[in-house]
Amino acid sequence: MDLFETNGNGNGNEAEDSLPPPPPVVPPDVVPVKADQQPPPPEPAKKKPSRVPMARRGTGSKGTKLQLLTNHFKVNVNNNDGHFFQYSVSLAYEDGRPVEGKGVGRKVIDKVQETYDSELNGKDFAYDGEKTLFTIGSLARNKLEFQVVLEDVTSNRNNGNCSPENGSPNESDKKRMRRPYRAKTFKVELSFASKIPMQAISNALRGQESENFQEAIRVLDIILRQHASKQGCLLVRQSYFHNDPKNFADVGGGVLGCRGFHSSFRTTQSGLSLNIDVSTTMIITPGPVVDFLIANQNVRDPFSLDWTKAKRTLKNLRIKTSPSNQEFKITGLSELPCKEQMFTLKVKGGADDATEEVTVYDYFVNRRNIQLRYSADLPCINVGKPKRPTYFPLELCSLVSLQRYTKALSTLQRASLVEKSRQKPQERMRVLSDALKISNYGAEPMLRNCGIQINPSFTQVDGRVLQAPRLKFGNGEDFNPRNGRWNFNNKKIVDPVKIERWAVVNFSARCNVQALVRDLIKCGNMKGIMVEDPFDVFEENAQFRRAPPVVRVEKMFEHMMSKLPGAPKFLLCLLPERKNSDLYGPWKKKNLADFGIVTQCIAPTKVNDQYLTNVLLKINAKLGGMNSLLGVEHSPSIPIISKAPTLILGMDVSHGSPGQSDIPSIAAVVSSRHWPLISKYRACVRTQSPKVEMIDNLFKKVSDKEDEGIIRELLIDFYASSGKRKPDNIIIFRDGVSESQFNQVLNQELDQIIQACKFLDENWDPKFLVIVAQKNHHTKFFQPGSPDNVPPGTVIDNKVCHPRNYDFYLCAHAGMIGTTRPTHYHVLLDEIGFSTDDLQELVHSLSYVYQRSTTAISVVAPICYAHLAATQMGQFMKFEDKSETSSSHGGLTAAGAVPVPQLPKLEEKVCNSMFFC
Repeated sequence: MDLFETNGNGNGNEAEDSLPPPPPVVPPDVVPVKADQQPPPPEPAKKKPSRVPMARRGTGSKGTKLQLLTNHFKVNVNNNDGHFFQYSVSLAYEDGRPVEGKGVGRKVIDKVQETYDSELNGKDFAYDGEKTLFTIGSLARNKLEFQVVLEDVTSNRNNGNCSPENGSPNESDKKRMRRPYRAKTFKVELSFASKIPMQAISNALRGQESENFQEAIRVLDIILRQHASKQGCLLVRQSYFHNDPKNFADVGGGVLGCRGFHSSFRTTQSGLSLNIDVSTTMIITPGPVVDFLIANQNVRDPFSLDWTKAKRTLKNLRIKTSPSNQEFKITGLSELPCKEQMFTLKVKGGADDATEEVTVYDYFVNRRNIQLRYSADLPCINVGKPKRPTYFPLELCSLVSLQRYTKALSTLQRASLVEKSRQKPQERMRVLSDALKISNYGAEPMLRNCGIQINPSFTQVDGRVLQAPRLKFGNGEDFNPRNGRWNFNNKKIVDPVKIERWAVVNFSARCNVQALVRDLIKCGNMKGIMVEDPFDVFEENAQFRRAPPVVRVEKMFEHMMSKLPGAPKFLLCLLPERKNSDLYGPWKKKNLADFGIVTQCIAPTKVNDQYLTNVLLKINAKLGGMNSLLGVEHSPSIPIISKAPTLILGMDVSHGSPGQSDIPSIAAVVSSRHWPLISKYRACVRTQSPKVEMIDNLFKKVSDKEDEGIIRELLIDFYASSGKRKPDNIIIFRDGVSESQFNQVLNQELDQIIQACKFLDENWDPKFLVIVAQKNHHTKFFQPGSPDNVPPGTVIDNKVCHPRNYDFYLCAHAGMIGTTRPTHYHVLLDEIGFSTDDLQELVHSLSYVYQRSTTAISVVAPICYAHLAATQMGQFMKFEDKSETSSSHGGLTAAGAVPVPQLPKLEEKVCNSMFFC
């Protein structure tokens, strides 16, 4: 019997009884298999070939040719014979304790070079700041030990002294004290780890990649980082940021956007290139700690601050204290205010162990004669160890510049950042040219010794502009989008639904609801959507306005249900706040998971025809209609896809924001339905362990007959909605994985998808096409001598693409602001056999089927939908006090150590809908 005939909603209640027994206890040298797989015979298991990304099949030729420039700078490598020698670095204090603090390493290694220059044969180091160091050619021996003394290391180690400034105001005293007190001795051990032939780079440029190549490129990137570090930059992965107020933009909340540069070496078809781009990171506004806290918490004065919150925000930040200008790291705040907080002070001129207790306030004001205006009633900053605190009054502390801010930005901060960091193409080119000049890589001795020269001009590439696909609207009308956009003025929707049995729910939004409804009905009629009069408008009872969101939603539902004759088909919900309303998550969950009601939320501020048309497009798609179709989809004449049943999947994983280390990640897979259409989708969304990028629920066998994975659900839906046909071809678009994870996509995720297919029908062998889409890269394209962005439909598959692998860049959309960011597509596998042109056209067309908008979008619609579905269902699970409680220190120790909470299942009436639209 074909398993496709089965009913796809096994409720899984019997899963507990039918779990296989736990695996047997095995001797330590055996790798245990997962409980849900029978152990394979040992021999063949080893022979299963692992898939690797496929090689390029040639370049495309369709489209109008266009000369472009790109921010890759050609690199000549003249030294091919040498080797990089890698050494492991171990740093310890005199007493053998390992050095924990970051940042000391570079100072210590610099000192080693300076002190032992002759024993190191004058060699230069490329040091990564932690445990690894490279040289060109070998050092004298495989193991070398050095001892160095550093005068001043307080910037990175806490000064564990119990009283500030050692209670010694006398300047000459301090000079005498300083050396023995602050000098530290370090033991440094360098041991040989491996050697990497420079030849690996030129091999890779011929398309022969080896393990060595990644390492060799890493050495070059470390040289760039070290070069930036020597100029006092903040380093964030492969970006660096200068301490220059010109580059700072205030985004509010005590946070600045800091502009810097990304630079990395890339192997391309035309050789090695240096990719330089503008990069932005968030830093804390330097200056008085108190000013930062007031801005961060948005309060009027220091006396209104929430100190519990302040303590979390300040921990581990670096400050300078006046008047001595020493640097420390904040470890906490004092329990008591400055005028009550005591510490132990040695008595001057008394016996050796004579001490007295004084308050911090008294010590600074009366003994040090330092005026304090407002610190008396506020906590002190502690920079000492837990057992030996060192306190400073708040007003003597200033935050050092270039300290990263890693918490999630608010909507307003994000909008402000985008506004302030956008750059038009010509401006960006000028800034990048200047950056290359200023960085002065020609003077970097390590690069010179590798024989590396960097060409200062932008690389020229050949682009092609693909023609926009024809679109089909209602009344059989066709239209060719111009400049990546179209509108519905005087056009009808291709497949409209009737909006009936509906009501309006108003959560205290201030607007004329009657006029809104009247205009919506009128606008619908013009677009071909029949909108009936709503049953009623349900206004929120004023007494619940201050209640928690979940309560407000419950009360609204009680109120509605008491009045409605039966369950509505659709609810229009008016929210009081634009963006990020706390009501959004609970409202969606109640409608979609509990009742199966399609709902559209709006926060009406400026309501005009354009706004209402956009709202109607979303409602029509959610209720099962189609707004526009591709001409080739309507006639069906898409190469390959129209001839054989083809399923298109879009896959994405969204994670909590950087500060939230314990929030489950959410995996979403959307799948096309109603073949031969490629514009209709449904989604399946699951939670998984925090920060895990690979989707782990694609196939989930719970018994011999049962698979609760994502893919089974989507395959059964395709079969049911496509005239009882199984897909012959499955096209997978995967978002958000880096090049280092391509093999996992091909070998873990694809394997699970194949298992899910085989589990449904052992004899079924669909063909696969796997494409990864990346937006997070630093390649940009420019039209020489033109202020405009590249035109929509621009594709590039030469020069800056990979020397061997099958990749191309596509700008499907019209970049309106800033500089267009192309999407980088990597074709990892193609068993279906698309020609290069057909594949590029398919990807381009899939940027035109996004039902929510009347423009081409920058990445294929299935990926956008997966992203929307993950985000929307993520709102269902509101996690406590976002980003505050679980700041990025520590977080979860082991991935998956805590059971991951499951998302509620969508009600049957809406689970196949485009609820995410």
